[in-house]
Amino acid sequence: MLYSLLRGELTFAGAVMEILAVTVVIMLILPLHELAHGFVAYKLGDNTAKNMGRLTLNPLYHINYVGALCLLLVGFGWAEPVPVNPRNLKNPKRDMALVALAGPMANLLAALVGYLLSNLLVVLVPLEQMDSQWFMMALIFFEYFCSVNVGLAVFNLIPLPPLDGSKILGAFLPERTYVKMMMNERTLSMILIFCVAFGFIDKIVYYPRLWIDDLLMTIASLPFLPFL
Repeated sequence: MLYSLLRGELTFAGAVMEILAVTVVIMLILPLHELAHGFVAYKLGDNTAKNMGRLTLNPLYHINYVGALCLLLVGFGWAEPVPVNPRNLKNPKRDMALVALAGPMANLLAALVGYLLSNLLVVLVPLEQMDSQWFMMALIFFEYFCSVNVGLAVFNLIPLPPLDGSKILGAFLPERTYVKMMMNERTLSMILIFCVAFGFIDKIVYYPRLWIDDLLMTIASLPFLPFL
């Protein structure tokens, strides 16, 4: 959002709605993302997150303030990672990939729900009210809410530590290669931070984000085709 404000691409109303949408993501969806990790780990045999009280939507248990600020300013952020002990999992490589995948899937589900609610709003609001300010603000809110969630899902699927994508990739890599990658986690994490700070991540995720956004919008429109 910071880049958009500096370039003058956001109106005041747009800025307010984007801040509101990102705030909802920070307070509700980031906790959902981490809860999804912990819940899948619990179902696969690891009680670590449950024993630490992390199987909750309470944002106080999940918020990372630096990650929340980054999400607000540059559109990519994170919460406090849910702890997972691979030794408690029946098939550590496969199960860690499933645990990792659960977080981005939670974001995509949230985006799909956002698009469904946006379409429902269009169907329910009378035609004469569609040029009203509250209606346009609501549509802007859902647009930003969905966009942020799709962006977070795609961002987390990048196969660099400490992102979820690195653990998903680990299920397909030889053990020696995966161990070597994790031994260099700090260096790879610094590369990731550099890419985020200088806007390279935007270029990396642009097309996947666009394709997934279009797919979710298409799916969300299906129940409303007779009305739209």
